Amino acid sequence: MTGELSPIDKAKFSAAKRAADMVEDGMRVGLGTGSTAAWLVRHLGDRVRDEGLRIQGVPTSSRTSQLARQVGIDVITLDEAGTLSITIDGADEFDRNLNLIKGGGGALLQEKIVAAASEEVVIIADAAKEVGTLGAFPLPIEVIPFGWTTTQMLVEELLVSADVMGRRITLRMNAGKPFVTDEGNYILDLHLSRIGNARQLAMALNQMPGVVENGLFIDLCDKVIIGYSDGRVETRDINQGTVEEGQIDLIENDNLFSDI
Repeated sequence: MTGELSPIDKAKFSAAKRAADMVEDGMRVGLGTGSTAAWLVRHLGDRVRDEGLRIQGVPTSSRTSQLARQVGIDVITLDEAGTLSITIDGADEFDRNLNLIKGGGGALLQEKIVAAASEEVVIIADAAKEVGTLGAFPLPIEVIPFGWTTTQMLVEELLVSADVMGRRITLRMNAGKPFVTDEGNYILDLHLSRIGNARQLAMALNQMPGVVENGLFIDLCDKVIIGYSDGRVETRDINQGTVEEGQIDLIENDNLFSDI
């Protein structure tokens, strides 16, 4: 069945499969949002069906919650879970220090809250997501709708003195209307090209009135699993300083692909 997938989807499939194999019986698992995270949810659903894996999943968006329930994962809220054993999520970019840009799927606020509540955060990605310096992917910031144009103006003023290459800001749209997050907020995408000091920018953005959260995930990721189209996977552990390589079998049963 994986022969029908594009090379990039095979890479995402491989990374997600390796991460799903890390989940153990009885864990409370944060479930990310996005195309790579969707593969993870499908793999975990496969294990629930075939192995009787017992886990509780805390989704980071309504989309992930719906998919998790469809594949048979027991879904609970973060308030019910308290703390999480592990969170597995995708990323739009990551650097050598495993700092991230996230939020391309519009769920950055819940993703960051869930990550902060987790004992371990594992990012799954294809190799194209690795960058030397963050910023090529537009940086999302979640803002409240009230006075969002004023918030944008304040952020524009902040960027004048920030160590970034570009300063264009766009309101994220959906079908001709502003994209609305699960919390009822808007997203501004910051087209920065290069972010010289991600930690400093993250702190400054969150001090802006109207900004709820930003898509820079600093010092939250413990491991990144990089997938390749041939089934190879590379796991980097930032805490241990180790790199492990493995191979994923790209032949899977029909259940995993039934909703594609």
